[in-house]
Amino acid sequence: MAAGVKEDGTMPKGGSKWFKLSIIFLFLSISSFVAPVTGFSLKNTCRVSRDAAICARCNLSAVPQDIPSTVKVFDLAENKILKIKELDFKNVPDLIELDLKRNKITQIAKGAFANLRSLVKLSLNNNRFGNLGENIFDGLSNLTELRMVSNRIETVASTTFKPLTNLRFLDISFNNLKELKKVNSIIQQLPSLRELVMRKIGLKTFLSWELTNTPIKLASLDLSQNQISVFRIHADVFPNLNWFNIGATNGKKPIIWDVRNKTFLSQVKTLDIGGLHLALNNMKSFFESFNSSLTILRMNTMKRNLASLINISCTIPTLSTLTLQHNNIKSTDLFQACVSVTELDLALNRIENVSITSFKTLRGLRILSLSRNMLSSVPPVIRNIPTLAELDLSTNKISSLRCEDFANLTKLWELSLHQNSISALKDCVFKDLNRLEVLKLQTNQITKLGQAFNKTYLPNLKQLRLNGNKLTDIKYGQFKGLPSLQNLTLHDNKIKMLHNNSFIGLTYVTDIQLQNNEITQNDLFKDSFNHLTNLRRLDLRNNHIQYKFTTALPYPPFSQLSRLETLFLLSQHHRGKSRGLPSNILEGLTNLLVFNTRNSQLLSLHVDMFKHTPKLEQLDITANDFMDVSPELFSPIRNLKSLYISQTNLLSLDFLIKANLTKLEFLQARKNGFSVIREDIMKSVPALRYLDLEFNGFTCDCDNAWFLQWAENNNQTQVFGAYDFLCNYPPNFKGMKLKDLDIRSCSVDIGFFYFISTTCTILLFMLASFIYHFLRWQVVYAYYLFLALLFDSKQKSKNTPYQYDAFISYNVSDEPWVIKEMLPKLEGEQGWRLCLHHRDFQPGKPIIENIADAIYACRKTICVISQRYLESEWCSREIQTASYRLFEEKKDVLILVFLEEIPASHLSPYYRMRKLLKKRTYLSWPQAKDHTAVFWEKVRRALETSEDPGEDRFLLRVVNRF
Repeated sequence: MAAGVKEDGTMPKGGSKWFKLSIIFLFLSISSFVAPVTGFSLKNTCRVSRDAAICARCNLSAVPQDIPSTVKVFDLAENKILKIKELDFKNVPDLIELDLKRNKITQIAKGAFANLRSLVKLSLNNNRFGNLGENIFDGLSNLTELRMVSNRIETVASTTFKPLTNLRFLDISFNNLKELKKVNSIIQQLPSLRELVMRKIGLKTFLSWELTNTPIKLASLDLSQNQISVFRIHADVFPNLNWFNIGATNGKKPIIWDVRNKTFLSQVKTLDIGGLHLALNNMKSFFESFNSSLTILRMNTMKRNLASLINISCTIPTLSTLTLQHNNIKSTDLFQACVSVTELDLALNRIENVSITSFKTLRGLRILSLSRNMLSSVPPVIRNIPTLAELDLSTNKISSLRCEDFANLTKLWELSLHQNSISALKDCVFKDLNRLEVLKLQTNQITKLGQAFNKTYLPNLKQLRLNGNKLTDIKYGQFKGLPSLQNLTLHDNKIKMLHNNSFIGLTYVTDIQLQNNEITQNDLFKDSFNHLTNLRRLDLRNNHIQYKFTTALPYPPFSQLSRLETLFLLSQHHRGKSRGLPSNILEGLTNLLVFNTRNSQLLSLHVDMFKHTPKLEQLDITANDFMDVSPELFSPIRNLKSLYISQTNLLSLDFLIKANLTKLEFLQARKNGFSVIREDIMKSVPALRYLDLEFNGFTCDCDNAWFLQWAENNNQTQVFGAYDFLCNYPPNFKGMKLKDLDIRSCSVDIGFFYFISTTCTILLFMLASFIYHFLRWQVVYAYYLFLALLFDSKQKSKNTPYQYDAFISYNVSDEPWVIKEMLPKLEGEQGWRLCLHHRDFQPGKPIIENIADAIYACRKTICVISQRYLESEWCSREIQTASYRLFEEKKDVLILVFLEEIPASHLSPYYRMRKLLKKRTYLSWPQAKDHTAVFWEKVRRALETSEDPGEDRFLLRVVNRF
């Protein structure tokens, strides 16, 4: 009986609560179905990390809305965005930098930036603004830098820039403002503005009264590339200005320069007048405007009166830096008046010779640039400038260096000789440069170093650049005279040999670049690197290194480099030779963090390769021919965070499952043979933040349904380019995008499944409770009725004559009476054919089928009833089947024989027997003990009686117990 229901079928007090709970559960299941939870998806090709989203050049027409809310830098440059909408940046409140340059933006909705309270830098360069409306910058109270270069801005509303209370830098160059009044309306809205750039905005005049009569706190002002013909300042509007560019402002006519008071620009320290046309009679008054403060003067591309400009400007006592690029200077005897100049830039002037007296008066000259000229040798005047600290002679035609070229330059700190035609270095060339720290000799024609660096001439040299020359070998002790050297670049030479102790003496070197040479294996595996005990970075890519050993080396090349953190190693192999790295090649690199061996034609990596590098965080094995990677390879490097395995012919990522890379955050696996990405693979890398699987051929069927859903909905890992993945199989889907695969038939909607299952469970529970209480016995009866119907249909289908006269239904405990009493009388004396289960049932056949077949194969069924008969399950099945035959065929086929007296109270639990005895008579053996002959006669007559239920019956006794 169901809990909570009385025997009479009524609901107990408080039982209504049960139904109420059922209804509540039902509605809960419905609500869970109609209110599904949506997840995060990244439907673009941006490169996204926790702090940055790089969406430049992604062909976007709108701002993507599925960027993680944690990003601080958002790069949307070079897309096709037309409009900034009100809610475009609602989900990225922590942005600090936003780059929207080179789009097609014409409009910004009001309040579009209202949520970006933390934004500091905003770039809107190269868009298509015409007018700047009101309130478009609302919310940007912390913005300090705004760039709006190369738009079409003509008008600005009176409140456009008002929210930018902390803006310090504004660049509105290359727009169509044209009038200073419009600029003034901008400046007045920006109380914190300090730097203003407005190159080429169409200004014709600059009149101070068009700005304001009140001081402006600008520190930097760029007016270059306008066509200002008149410059008049009649009020002290720029009291704090210290950087001023008014270069290239006019054409044929000289500018009218009218600064009423010499103190108005007295704070300017840096002045750029490149290309400015000044009349001779106006030059003195022009420079007098800056006479008391100017320290840096740039006069590049001056087409007129250069000599006069130099003479007048050099009379300014505070002037220290003079830049004169692109002036086509023929004579260098122009600086006699520049006694206070300490930095002189003469680059890009096509100078071929420098006179010995050129810098005679520049007694304090510290920095001199003669770069990008036509010098064929080091000018002799150089050795007469003992105060030089930096000398730039790069990009000339110098072919050789003499021992006296740098004589007396004992204070020189940096020497640049790159991009010349120097072929050799004499031993004595640097003999006086004992303070030199930076020497740039890259991109020359040097074939031999001689003894230039193995003597003690350069004890303080820290950086030596020799890349891009024609060196063929590094001999023993080649650099031993450089005890302070930290950075050495030797890449892009033709070095074939590294001799023993090639780098002896370089104890403090931290970075050596040897890539793009012709170094071979035979020279590498000696003690070339043993003395570089402080080396942090070593690059050996793109050499001709060949390995003869595939298991272990007798002398590991890097065994002494315990502080090395980054190693780039590329190996090349001849056809037919083993293509693998020696198992102990990384021995000694206990602090290695980055290992790169891409494009090395490797077939495999030994499982012990990384047992010496427990701290490895980044591994790049791209562009090799692995086909397979052993999970054991990664066992020693549990701290790995970045793995690059593109173009390795891998067919699956199954190795990740056992690799235990729980800290892996970045995985790039482009151009492999991956077709299916399974769930267990992704679960094996729980820290993954970035996954790049571009240019793989995916299978477009249900095998990738999970991966497609995961790529769309997970909120941790960005699957780069997921919405451009292409199908490769099956053939009819080839070329289709994976994202277009319809996966609805691949999985069950979990919400819908929960709804249906919960609802059905509740309804079934309620129905079962009702039936159990009110219709329990009817159900039991129906069950047996169905079984009887089933076997009756089976029997009828056979359509065969009766095989027996009677089926004897009895309990095994009553078998002695049946054998000793019934069988002798009915079969022996009366000749009836009887069916007994122990004798006539077919072996191996199900019992229930034997019972049904036996009952329907007999004319009559004799039930030998006792207490144990009533308690027997199988006897109950037999009488149920027989009673169904009685009801269904309407034939008198049932004979009841009681072997013992059974009180009516004992029959009450047996519903079927009670029902039969109410309608039928029976034979009682206990009452016939004295008249057994009559008993058996009654049985015979019952067996002879026709099955017609309407015919009179001969009965021994009729007893109605109920």
